[in-house]
Amino acid sequence: MSNFEAKRVTRTYAQKILASPERVFPLLCPVREKEWLEGWSAEMVYSLSGFAEDGCIFKTRRHIEAEAEDIWVITRHEPLSVEFAIVTPGFLVGQLRIRLEAISDLATTSHIVYTFTSLGEKGNVFIDGFTEEEFNRRMQWWEKSMNHFLQTGELLKGH
Repeated sequence: MSNFEAKRVTRTYAQKILASPERVFPLLCPVREKEWLEGWSAEMVYSLSGFAEDGCIFKTRRHIEAEAEDIWVITRHEPLSVEFAIVTPGFLVGQLRIRLEAISDLATTSHIVYTFTSLGEKGNVFIDGFTEEEFNRRMQWWEKSMNHFLQTGELLKGH
């Protein structure tokens, strides 16, 4: 039996998106995300509609480790709420929960919760480096990118 002890981290963030939840929600999709988030790339494995839906499965490559492949499963897809299970074999298991809340007719709070649990020592190293500051920086870029896209219809570049 190994001496490995899994670590877990949860990070939360609330983004202010300058559009209605009904405009924001369709962008929370592995296909549509490429339209507004620079560097995003996903390979669809299974989806009846070709877009985000319950049971949709897709793959991405982890930016910090080009050889690490993330397998994503949409475990919940309801109006204004989506949840993903993320598995990177031998590395991490994650969960991403996003819930949209209308602030007004023209603004939305996007409540984002990421939880990662390590599957090995490399995962523990990732979790140790997944600081609140780093997470907030990523979420601010995501927020800025989505707002830019919703206002201009164009991808924000320069991250």
